[in-house]
Amino acid sequence: MSQVTSRRTGQEYDAQEWALRVDLAAAFRLAVHFDWHESVGNHFSAAVSSDGKKFLLNPKWKHFSEICASDLLLLDAGDPEVMNGPDAPDTTAWCIHGAVHAAVPNARVILHCHPIYATTLATLKDPSMKPIDQNTARFFNRMSIDSNFSGLADEAEEGQRIARAFGNQSIMMMGNHGVSVAADTVAEAFEDLYFLERAAKTLILAYSTGQELNILSDEIAEKTAQSWEEFGDAAFAHFDHLKAMLDKTDPSYRE
Repeated sequence: MSQVTSRRTGQEYDAQEWALRVDLAAAFRLAVHFDWHESVGNHFSAAVSSDGKKFLLNPKWKHFSEICASDLLLLDAGDPEVMNGPDAPDTTAWCIHGAVHAAVPNARVILHCHPIYATTLATLKDPSMKPIDQNTARFFNRMSIDSNFSGLADEAEEGQRIARAFGNQSIMMMGNHGVSVAADTVAEAFEDLYFLERAAKTLILAYSTGQELNILSDEIAEKTAQSWEEFGDAAFAHFDHLKAMLDKTDPSYRE
């Protein structure tokens, strides 16, 4: 099994885990680029083990703009002592990401944040994504809505409830809270988050005109959503381009 040594810390990592660390670190930096970050909160995670219980998570209160691959915590959702350790993660991160990774092994990567337009949509009485163009139609019948916000997710029961709220979807509009996306890879999760925020911006701006929305028929909306699924490889091409952009400005995320 090939190993990679971090030039920053000297620690050795499995090559596959290191590649995942680099991609997740890039996602944090890119969230800053797109202005999706919020102070030193919000969290991204990625499963390392096949059962999803061992996963990478950003350290407590470290700004997204400074996160490097070697900074990421390797946690075990089945370890009751995690929160008692010297490098314990943020309580809300442990409650949400630990619960989802433990309950949904297929949720390999989970990105949770509060981008302004998607979060604005989440505050509406009806936070559903109306299909009014091809970006909004991307999410037609492909997003769950959690309408049971009860404050900061700092208890185990709340994390378990959020895990159940995903249902059989990989994208969740968290009412009065923000958004979460889950995918097999960092690139695919990031692409969903990218288009979710763009779609929400379009919808919020359309609402702001005060005019009636020209909502697509269910048939056209579903056809459009299916067409998007045929372009899955675009997520990897886009993420590679975005990482190349980071490499030109600040490649330290790779350390």
